[in-house]
Amino acid sequence: MRVLLSADELSAGIDRLAAAVRADGTGPLTVIGVLTGSLMVVADLIRRLDGPVRVSMVWASSYRGTDTTPGRLDLNLDLLPDLAGQDVLVVDDIFDTGRTLEALVAELGRRGAARVRSLVLLRKLGRSEVAIEPDFVGFDIPDVFVVGYGLDFDGAWRHLSHVAALESSDIAAARHAPPEPPVDPPAGPRG
Repeated sequence: MRVLLSADELSAGIDRLAAAVRADGTGPLTVIGVLTGSLMVVADLIRRLDGPVRVSMVWASSYRGTDTTPGRLDLNLDLLPDLAGQDVLVVDDIFDTGRTLEALVAELGRRGAARVRSLVLLRKLGRSEVAIEPDFVGFDIPDVFVVGYGLDFDGAWRHLSHVAALESSDIAAARHAPPEPPVDPPAGPRG
């Protein structure tokens, strides 16, 4: 695993993003994070914003298990509040093909948001398949598979305080790792 962005670099990037959002804002803001990868970005970002901020989450996924290339996009928007007339900021961890962001921005517009802007922590260079671009970008990165600061590989490494590129050997090892042994439940009272 190779560190691409340190915890300090990420913090400075979130500071820059928050300043840009504040400078472009006009009033109350509804921040909509894309689960699960954006959790850390959303938490750090909203603490740096001024004024009333409403937070909601949506679920989107195009990666399955140990896949390292996106597949079918699945969206679940059941947790969204009423967006009629709202200034909305969609926050995602990474802009890869762009299909997730494109679908979300279009759907939020259909739901009556007055303005929909988008923010991504990372933009993977050379991978976009859509015409839209994020309004706010924390960092441009090369076309590598990354983990940490909310991003994962098959559920692992989200907890890292930095962003790292997985080497092919890391991916192979994770795919072939033996399953964790079962944990025996604690002995309870016998009745």
